Amino acid sequence: MLQSLLFTKTRKEAPKDEVSKNADLLIRAGFIHKEMAGVYSFLPLGLRVIEKIKNIVREEMNATYGQEMQLTALQDKDVWEKSGRWNDEVIDVWFKTDLKAGGELGLAPTHEEPLTSLMKNFIRSYRDLPLYPYQFQTKFRNETRAKSGILRGREFLMKDLYSFSKDENEHTVFYDKMSKIYRDIFEKVGLGEHTYFTLASGGSFSKFSHEFQTVTSAGEDTIFVCEKCKMAVNKEIIEDQKMCPQCKNEDLVEKTSIEVGNIFNLGTRFSDTLNLTYLDDKGKPQAVFMGSYGIGIGRLMGTIVEVLADEKGIVWPKSVAPFLVHLIVVGESDEVKNSAQKIYDELNTQKVEVLFDDRDVRAGEKFADSDLIGIPYRIVISEKTLAEKSAEIKVRATGNTEMRPLADLKVDAIAVLDAF
Repeated sequence: MLQSLLFTKTRKEAPKDEVSKNADLLIRAGFIHKEMAGVYSFLPLGLRVIEKIKNIVREEMNATYGQEMQLTALQDKDVWEKSGRWNDEVIDVWFKTDLKAGGELGLAPTHEEPLTSLMKNFIRSYRDLPLYPYQFQTKFRNETRAKSGILRGREFLMKDLYSFSKDENEHTVFYDKMSKIYRDIFEKVGLGEHTYFTLASGGSFSKFSHEFQTVTSAGEDTIFVCEKCKMAVNKEIIEDQKMCPQCKNEDLVEKTSIEVGNIFNLGTRFSDTLNLTYLDDKGKPQAVFMGSYGIGIGRLMGTIVEVLADEKGIVWPKSVAPFLVHLIVVGESDEVKNSAQKIYDELNTQKVEVLFDDRDVRAGEKFADSDLIGIPYRIVISEKTLAEKSAEIKVRATGNTEMRPLADLKVDAIAVLDAF
C-alpha cells in the first residue's frame, strides 16, 4: 500500500466529545470514523486489523470442528416471545422497528433463540450431535451509555459460537476445551499476560459463567485476581466466592478490567423453550444441551489499543497489525527515492505486508505519523543510510533501532526483522 494513495489521513485531534483512549488514537490514526455515539465505521487500516483478529479466531474455531455460518440481523418477534426475551424488561437494549406491512421486528443483540429454532431443522438423532456452529455477525444493543469508544458500541461485531451437545458431560468436555482455546486467542493477539480467566455470574442461564477479563484502567468491571494461579473472580459474585475457585487462595488483588470474552453453560434453557430435542440410542426424546461462547471483535481491537499504546500512539502486536513494515523514504534525491522503491518492490515480492510512506511531507511528520499508526517495524531509507548501503530499522514496541545491510533485506526481510 502506498501511503500517498491511502484516502485516510492522520489527525492531531479526535472529536471533542470522544473521551476514550482507544477511540481517540484510532480516529487520529485513521483506523475508524465516528458516525455517532457508540457507532463507528472501520476504515481501510482498521478493517485490516479486524480481519487479522477474525482470522486468528476463525482458525481456532475451525480447529474445534466449528462450522461458520451467518444468521440474520433482523429478528422474528415470535421466536423471542417463546423464550420470554422479547420483553424489554428482560432484555433492555433492544432496537425494534415496525414493518410497513404490519408487524414488529428487532435487531439481534445475540442469537441463542434464532439459532436454536433453526437447528430444529437439522437435529433429529443423537448421531447429529455434537454441533458447533459459529458466526462473525453485527449485533445491535441500545446502550444507555456509549462513551468507551469501540469497547462498548451500539453496533458491533461479535464472534458467537453455540454448542449443541447430547448431555452435560459432552458439553463439559467442549466447554473446558473452549476455555483453553480462548486463552490461546488472547495470547495470540498480544493480551495473554494481561487477561484473566474469571469466574462470573451466569445470569439467567446458570449460577456461574466464565469471562475473560483484561486489566486496564479503561474497564468497567472490577475483578479480584489470584496472583498464584492467575485466575480471577468478578466483583459481582465476590460475596459468594471470596477465595480463588481454582487454588483456594484468599489473598486476592482488586483490579479494573474490560470483559473481552465469555463462555456460558446454557443447559436446556432454550432447547426446552423452543422444543429442540433429539432421539437417543434407545429412541427416547432428549433435550439438547447447549452452551454459548462470545468474543467482541471490535472490543478486542479497542482493548489492544488501551493496553499496549504508549505516549506516542498505538503499538500493534505483529499478529494483528495492519502491516508488518512501515517503509519511510527521507530525502528528495532520485537515488533515495529509487532505492526506497526497490526495497518496497522487494518486500512485496517476499510477501511482506508493507505500508510505503512515499508522501512529499517533512521527515518529522512521517515519523510522528508512523508512531501514531503503530506498525511493528519501521524501515527508513535516506541519504545517510544509503551512504552505508543500509537501512535503519526501528521496532515500534521497544524503540530498538539498528542499521542493517540492504543486501540482507533483499535476501530475507523476515529473518532480518525477526532477529530483533
